[in-house]
Amino acid sequence: MLSPENPLDEWLGRLDDLAGRSAGFFLERPIVLDIAELDIDRPQLKDLLSALAKRNVRVMGIEGGRPSHFEPGMPPAMRGGRPAPDIEVPADKPGAATDTTIVVRPEAQIVRAPASMIVREPVRSGQSVIFPEGDVTVLGSVASGAEIIAGGSVHIYGALRGRALAGSVGNPEARIFCRRLEAELLAIDGVYKTADDMAPDLRGQAVQLWLDGDSIMAERLN
Repeated sequence: MLSPENPLDEWLGRLDDLAGRSAGFFLERPIVLDIAELDIDRPQLKDLLSALAKRNVRVMGIEGGRPSHFEPGMPPAMRGGRPAPDIEVPADKPGAATDTTIVVRPEAQIVRAPASMIVREPVRSGQSVIFPEGDVTVLGSVASGAEIIAGGSVHIYGALRGRALAGSVGNPEARIFCRRLEAELLAIDGVYKTADDMAPDLRGQAVQLWLDGDSIMAERLN
């Protein structure tokens, strides 16, 4: 997580100093940008995101932002980073409207149905699939550097190496399912976990994940 401070020019200078002393420190690291304590408006935030992108800092989500901070194409709003919890593996099985926005960069072959989207091809690095109206199902894999953002659940029939964000418009019942978990970042209803926070014994496994309060829970799938 990065927490910028005003004046931003000085903060970016300190960031450059860190990057200079630790070459490659930010390379391929998924970053959450915490702006809760930063007095900033949307144009200033866009300038900050652009400045970070030039430094190869990949912002996966923004924590502490107001609705007025966001517009289509920006990293999604997120919440997380609490002392508790890590992704947990329970011993037993658990018990029992916005405007349409679809962005795929570059184009992938898609079949749409009400409240669902099917992506028939693998999602390559640099691609984003955004479907706030419902579930997204990917029949292939999601590469590192790619992202799936769904208003409902995310189903990935191949390896998940990139980012999956379910319940992106406020749906705590959303889930993430994948055949092989190697994700950079997972989020459900804005609660997120990065790769460093994930239980090592889940990596490479078929997994489903769901939200229990402010905890992301997980179990292996048969």
